[in-house]
Amino acid sequence: MLLAIAAVIAGLIVLVWSADKFVEGAAGTAAHAGMPPLLIGMLIVGFGTSAPEMVVSAMAALDGNPSLALGNAYGSNISNIALILGVVAVMSPIALNSAVLKKELPVLTLVTLLAGYQLLDGSISRVDAWVLLAVLGLLMGWSIYAAMSGKGDVLAGEVETDLAEHPLPLKTALFWLVVGLALLVTSSRLLVWGAVDIAQSLGVSDLVIGLTIVAIGTSLPELASSIAAVRKGEHDIAFGNVLGSNLFNTLAVVGIAGAIQPMSVETVVLQRDWSLMMVLTLALFVMGFGLWGRKGQITRGNGIGLLVVFVAYMSYLGGGVLMAAS
Repeated sequence: MLLAIAAVIAGLIVLVWSADKFVEGAAGTAAHAGMPPLLIGMLIVGFGTSAPEMVVSAMAALDGNPSLALGNAYGSNISNIALILGVVAVMSPIALNSAVLKKELPVLTLVTLLAGYQLLDGSISRVDAWVLLAVLGLLMGWSIYAAMSGKGDVLAGEVETDLAEHPLPLKTALFWLVVGLALLVTSSRLLVWGAVDIAQSLGVSDLVIGLTIVAIGTSLPELASSIAAVRKGEHDIAFGNVLGSNLFNTLAVVGIAGAIQPMSVETVVLQRDWSLMMVLTLALFVMGFGLWGRKGQITRGNGIGLLVVFVAYMSYLGGGVLMAAS
């Protein structure tokens, strides 16, 4: 099992690094091709932050381990809210503007409800998967249309500034695009192999490994980008990273895995993991409207509360792992 643990650690390190290089290369290549900064930000950078989850889940489904893919998606969503927003809020309270509370958060809530509805029959079929991917396509199209018809966009401006400050020659951009993608796939396959081997050695399900080790590891890019955004005072971007990632995880990650291989879903996923994901999503409403803490803010107290929930959830899952191992 030591080899499997080493594979997971190495896979996660290379996965996070290669995802960053892939996004950098893709953004540089798109800029040379004349793609507007808005589309680079929404499509390439947006997909890029969830690239680890998407590639890992696709590899898991291809290898016949769809439960690992589902655990990765839902576990990442729980980690994004409870761990990442918890850590960031403890560092600096996160200010939420009304637009996020009125538009993006309700959309995430509806998408999470759709995910729960699909779990009621104990499976995610190919039809379910294509419905998720279709919803993602509609949301992306609507978001791009709304942003392009507006009077400017924060994400587009940030991407444009970043590309101007760190321009990449076309050859370099293409190199990192190809190498980053190749390393993403290779490290994901290594990570999946190690995670499945650990699960089999401990006698626990692929689902639990996906919810814990894999989910936390693949959420590292969102943690890094959110901390960096808050240090710059860009609270909206930090919060938007989490909301966007959760949308991609629920729609794209589960959708891709389900399209590759339909999966049967244990009842506990709906009762435990989806329910916690839903409660945490609703908690963002509560914090945003001042029903828990200061209105329009995720306060330090809220952050501590979120971290307590995360530690309790991971401890509960870890207790199950220890009981299975003994």
